[in-house]
Amino acid sequence: MEKVIIESYEDFLPYLGKEIGTSDYLQVDQARINMFADATLDHQWIHVDEEKAKAESPFGQTIVHGYLTMSLLPYFWNQIVDVRNLERQMNYGMDKMKFAQPVLSGQSVCMKTELAEIANLRGAIKTTIKFTIIVKETGKKTLEGLATFIYYFKK
Repeated sequence: MEKVIIESYEDFLPYLGKEIGTSDYLQVDQARINMFADATLDHQWIHVDEEKAKAESPFGQTIVHGYLTMSLLPYFWNQIVDVRNLERQMNYGMDKMKFAQPVLSGQSVCMKTELAEIANLRGAIKTTIKFTIIVKETGKKTLEGLATFIYYFKK
């Protein structure tokens, strides 16, 4: 997959209301889940206790933290878009986050994106990206929402 190159407000405009791109798949294995649990101090058994999850979970195994799935957004976004000519960029917000189904340990996910909104704020560009994270093994969405970024392009 070739990245979309963005160097200005005008480069974003053709994507308004349209798909920007889709990332590659990433497998989320138990080691990654355990590292996330350690980093966030969220050691709920359904994520980290493989034996208990096998015996007691309705999924028959551990599942990925929802916030781990969400935290992959920057990784996937950087596979889709190469924003150049920047002074700086900022995460502005996340909206309308919906977790549709769990991701099982060992499954793979990717992200599909669309430019939902764009605004020229006199020196800054505010973009709202509609994203959908999809589970490879089921073809179903696991997470969707809106991510807003502000880009300050060089003059």
